[in-house]
Amino acid sequence: MSGTPTETGLLTAADALRAAVPQLAAAGVAEPARDARLLLAHALSIPPDRVTLILPEPLSPEASAAFEAAVSARAARQPVAQITGRRLFWGRSFKVTRDTLDPRPETEVLVAAALERPFVKALDLGTGTGCILLSCLAGMPFATGTGTDISPAALAVAEENAVALGLAARARFLRSDWFAAVPGRFDLVLSNPPYIAAEEMAALSPEVRDWEPQGALTPGGDGLDAYRAIARGAGARLMAGGRLILEIGPTQGAAVRALLRAGGFDCVEIRPDLDGRDRVVIATKAGDADDCGSC
Repeated sequence: MSGTPTETGLLTAADALRAAVPQLAAAGVAEPARDARLLLAHALSIPPDRVTLILPEPLSPEASAAFEAAVSARAARQPVAQITGRRLFWGRSFKVTRDTLDPRPETEVLVAAALERPFVKALDLGTGTGCILLSCLAGMPFATGTGTDISPAALAVAEENAVALGLAARARFLRSDWFAAVPGRFDLVLSNPPYIAAEEMAALSPEVRDWEPQGALTPGGDGLDAYRAIARGAGARLMAGGRLILEIGPTQGAAVRALLRAGGFDCVEIRPDLDGRDRVVIATKAGDADDCGSC
């Protein structure tokens, strides 16, 4: 990274930014100007909306080195959230690492669906950062929830996010392969499981394919194994009238609906995301919901 030094011999923030944008563009980054600004804000430990104010100022050697390292990482197609360690989701900031999926805006459709009705006990299968469970608990102050994952590293991130958001008293996290180690029943079961088919992996962007945890992206095969496991076990873990809400890939609606109906769910709805693609499946367990909250 090069530019015109100031009288102090230091590059200004503007010079550093101008040098970074073409470097990221040459590496194939989709939005190089936006990402460069985010990384500069990270290197300077300032909010992104303050970058414009500091552009004429010289960068300290420490900030310059931090920015250069961040730009190099992004040029290697590491996701911005992994470089900065943070991702905004449902209006809150979540810690992100290489052990967790980067929370996507599309997944907010699942949270919105969950918050349409009151719930008392929620279960989030494959919790990752905990963004789904914690966002739901933040929107339902009387509820408690359990998040599961098979990755101890991911669970540690989720627990840290729960503490940072002031939700640790209402959230617990368990290592479990789907329902295997989970006790009790719930009136809401949530999951954004791995659903990418093995043959689709090669077409993913490098940010996803090369940097995010493979086990959280794909179960292999046709991408439906997680839904098969959830469909088999969800009925026994849901209270009467309880809801099962799952994120799906845009072509999987019919297949997941069939699996859930075979698992005993008669009421199955498919919801689109903001781009009109199938994104969420909502299934309701038949029966009277008066026992909601009991075990």
